[in-house]
Amino acid sequence: MKKLLCLFSFVLLNISCSSAQSKFSTEALNSSLTTAEGSQITFQDIIKKHKGKTVVIEIWASWCGDCVKNMPKLKELQSENTNVDFVFLSCDRTMETWKSGIEKHELIGDHYLIPDGMKGAFGKSIDLNWIPRYIVIDKKGKVALYKAIETDHEQVKSLLTSLQ
Repeated sequence: MKKLLCLFSFVLLNISCSSAQSKFSTEALNSSLTTAEGSQITFQDIIKKHKGKTVVIEIWASWCGDCVKNMPKLKELQSENTNVDFVFLSCDRTMETWKSGIEKHELIGDHYLIPDGMKGAFGKSIDLNWIPRYIVIDKKGKVALYKAIETDHEQVKSLLTSLQ
């Protein structure tokens, strides 16, 4: 009986935690990110810009070894999903290194800089604890996948196929 109660508690906790991450917090939505031109835009406005489209958000940095190592898989996702919008949120520390990383890795999509980096307010508001991190938003604007990392490539790939 005790094992059954523990199992039930674990399942209930797991379900409640996963549903808590299915939407962005108000803090995340109202966070300002920096455009390539140096102006500010809220995360909510970035999402609105892609309304009606499936969106893959990749949070990365040019200094991140796992991010760089994952670039071929990312480009594979892009080539197999030409109808999906790709949005890149960088945790780079300066505009120069960020822009250099975009150019060096030939990243195609919309690009924004998280001004206070991975551990700042925006990072905390989306529970950012590892990069690269993927978030997938479906055509209806709902978060279809909140937290995936580079090892979840096949999960992201199959989700995008199912959202076609």
